[in-house]
Amino acid sequence: MFDTQSSSTARRRPLGRLALSLTVSAAVAAAPLAFAPAAFAAEDGDGGNYLRIATSADIDTLNPFTAVLGSSTGILTLAYERLVEWGAADNAPVPGAASEWKTSDDGLTWDFTFPEGRKWSDGEPLTANDAEWTLNAIQTDPDLQQASGGLVANMKSIEATSDTNLRIVLKEPQPQNPGNSMMVLPEHIWKDIKDPAEYRNAEDSVGSGPFTIAKWDEGQSVELKANPNFWRGAPKIDGIRFVYYKNADAQVQALKSGEVDIVSGLLPAQYESLKGVEGITVNAGAGRRYTSVAINPGAKDATGAPLGDGNPALQDPTLRRAIFMAIDNKTLLEKVLQGLGTLGQTEVPPVYPNYFGIDEDKVIPFDIDGANALLDEAGYVMGPDGIRLDKQGAPLNLRLMGRSSNPQHAQISEYMVSWLKEIGIGLNVAMYSDNQVNDDSTLGKYDLYFTGWGIGPDPDFQLSINRCSSYPNADGSGNLSENNWCDPKFDALFDKQHGELDPAKRADYVKQAFATIYDASVNNVIWYADSLEAYRSDRFTGFVTQPADGGVISGQNGYWGYYSTTPVADTSQLADAGAPTGLYIGIGAAVVVLGGLAVFLIARRRAATSDDRA
Repeated sequence: MFDTQSSSTARRRPLGRLALSLTVSAAVAAAPLAFAPAAFAAEDGDGGNYLRIATSADIDTLNPFTAVLGSSTGILTLAYERLVEWGAADNAPVPGAASEWKTSDDGLTWDFTFPEGRKWSDGEPLTANDAEWTLNAIQTDPDLQQASGGLVANMKSIEATSDTNLRIVLKEPQPQNPGNSMMVLPEHIWKDIKDPAEYRNAEDSVGSGPFTIAKWDEGQSVELKANPNFWRGAPKIDGIRFVYYKNADAQVQALKSGEVDIVSGLLPAQYESLKGVEGITVNAGAGRRYTSVAINPGAKDATGAPLGDGNPALQDPTLRRAIFMAIDNKTLLEKVLQGLGTLGQTEVPPVYPNYFGIDEDKVIPFDIDGANALLDEAGYVMGPDGIRLDKQGAPLNLRLMGRSSNPQHAQISEYMVSWLKEIGIGLNVAMYSDNQVNDDSTLGKYDLYFTGWGIGPDPDFQLSINRCSSYPNADGSGNLSENNWCDPKFDALFDKQHGELDPAKRADYVKQAFATIYDASVNNVIWYADSLEAYRSDRFTGFVTQPADGGVISGQNGYWGYYSTTPVADTSQLADAGAPTGLYIGIGAAVVVLGGLAVFLIARRRAATSDDRA
């Protein structure tokens, strides 16, 4: 798995269902751009009020029940309110489809209030019955559990006691709000779909978020239109267009020429080149993603049978540790990322300080001599050609898999090939499409591969996909295992944090659990990259960052960044525009260059409901 929204993914569809999308995606990836992004500018005339976002990421589906990839769930976050949202200011729970919530003294019963007046984009009322239908559909139909199955696993009962109240009774108390990350779908639309697991949801969708899905042309564009019924107030733009480009360089050129309005995921050199360009503003926000190298420790399926074709020698934790000792993460951060990030430790980035970090004496050092000594002591004899032999006498030539869409994977690979050669390990590097890496890693068809996750504010889900019970079915369906790894000691720590209601004690258990993954040498977190992005500040302003201090516009745990933006021509209307209730309006994040005058607007308005309750 890679670049996936950690807060929503729980189960995986059988790979056979991916056949069509894989075929189309692969064709798009292999062929020169057959589409003309400039056509969008022509359609817009003078640019209109559509925010045009450059992308090169694959989309698996826009079905909220089954979407797995981060690119897909990011779009769905704009189209469907979750029961409870993550706030813009500090990732705290804030109203979503529900305006308020409360829990019983024993922590088992949660009541969510759906205020009168919430509407779907087609004008139908959004009530607690929609949430009841959605959550029960996920809980009772295994085919609908791929995206959010883990979020309902602890729910004993789900009942709309009235149009305005949803009651969830849990099996066990849990520290996180069960409504966080749980999208609500319109019952009056989805209940009549014959096979909801296969529904692509590709056009004219009915939603509750600030935008609705108007049209998805696979491999070319996704168009969203503003939802006039969004309860926080309609967006100040007409819509959003995600426009596909072959690579990041093409995206940068499109931004410079005005074909698109925002580009994210910039490489450091691209980011630096855009500084000072007239009409463009850059932003380097604290990322919530990690980038890592994972090692196959001996993948298994749900029955315990071997899965995939990982080199069996890697089941030895000593060999895995020696490999990680031979990778200089500090040099990679400085040379590949040009220092625009934070050195990696466990999977939790420093943007979540309560769960970040590891004891200094537990850090695996970069030490080539130490790695060689470790391998010598473990019996990995050096062969005459400088390649060590495994314990069956076979040369230790391993495979490293990365994404062709990410140039940094190729750059890191060059360093790794050299470093691992110094400890007598050969490395064969291959780059594939996003979907190919996703599928092969799920099926254990790798030795080493580049991965990375966007971590949500609550760590429960990320930890849950490392339990022994998270192994997938033999065809890749069913549960999701982040590292294809199992350790009962980790499972015990997961259970402790999952039921611990004291925040400080829970944080300690969480850190111990992530440290256990680290110590097993199955996932070497290289860095937490700053999120490098740039936008046409001569066309749009008012982007809210998450978190407010040093945060990001793209890739948020919510819709705030794109929802908040305003066309520059309409900036004067902000004072009476009816800024969305509960929205932290960090307009200071945007800079509008007007005759050399920089204008920063910062405003904050929070809901007087239950923002701080849960």
